[in-house]
Amino acid sequence: MPYSLSLALSAAAVTLALTPVVMALARRTGALDHPGPRRVHRDPVPTLGGLALAAAVLGVAWAARALPGPAAGLDVKPLLGLTLATLPILALGIVDDVRGVSPHAKLGIQACGAMVLVLFGYGVPELTNPFNGAFASGPFNLPLTVAWVLVVMNAINLIDGLDGLASGAVLIAAATLWWVGRSHGDLYVMFIASLLIGATLGFLRYNFPPARIFMGDTGSQFLGLTLAAVSLLENRKGTAAVTLLFPLVALAVPIADGAIAFLRRFLRGAPVFHADTGHIHHRLLRLGLSPRAALFTLWGLCAFCGALAALLSAWPRAASVPVAFALALLLFVAQVWLRLADHRRGSADGER
Repeated sequence: MPYSLSLALSAAAVTLALTPVVMALARRTGALDHPGPRRVHRDPVPTLGGLALAAAVLGVAWAARALPGPAAGLDVKPLLGLTLATLPILALGIVDDVRGVSPHAKLGIQACGAMVLVLFGYGVPELTNPFNGAFASGPFNLPLTVAWVLVVMNAINLIDGLDGLASGAVLIAAATLWWVGRSHGDLYVMFIASLLIGATLGFLRYNFPPARIFMGDTGSQFLGLTLAAVSLLENRKGTAAVTLLFPLVALAVPIADGAIAFLRRFLRGAPVFHADTGHIHHRLLRLGLSPRAALFTLWGLCAFCGALAALLSAWPRAASVPVAFALALLLFVAQVWLRLADHRRGSADGER
């Protein structure tokens, strides 16, 4: 615990120190997020905040690896793999924040980052039977790993539409992963999760509404990649109750919101990667919640899912699937209710 705290505080300090520098750089290069129909801010806000987050997580990680302490004894391969996978993702995020990148190019580069992780030992080597035993994933390891990384990265990216939401969601998910890693004595999971906790907490100093900087795609893609990698580390020793089910529950809110967004666009015949205003935070705002009230509501929901995931990791395997199914059903019903309430509100406004 003291070592994890020192890691988190170090990452927070680096983020606090570097974020103003990144803000100045973003203004100088014109990397600004301008107001628009999908935005809640009224003035241009600097982006590229992910550079500070990445520097804090990876910088402190390598420093800890080089200095005396528990991290010095960790296998360097996973950290090297995460670092190399991050490079194309950060380049993608910077270009996207400054000029924009096509959805297909994004997916291609994200898949490259995921395959780098696979080359360095990340993956889904076993598929766990929720009732008894497990079987090797074999040739499905690569596609399963790439799919998981893409799902988490795009889920964090899609939920990053409200000041502080993605930062807080990642902080809560990382804290959940840290807790389960601690329960199972997995130092590597605790190591990376501690850095994520500190970096996102430090970033919230500038990203809490009204935000003075956005993480941008640079940040959401980096955080998504790192969260996906930590969850694969958690999975490598079979510590999840069911393969990937535990991190799926921990990240249930952003993943559910992203999945429903893709389904909504597909059913409407719209491009699935085309941005819209149907995300859960947009609906809460239209229902009259203030940005901070909507933020705290969604943080609370993320915390509930995190606590449930932590319990799930300790429960018998036979209980995990029905609990996860019940949570998925609850989130679906909540989304449907919000959609109906949003439509009723829109109809009532139109009649006035």
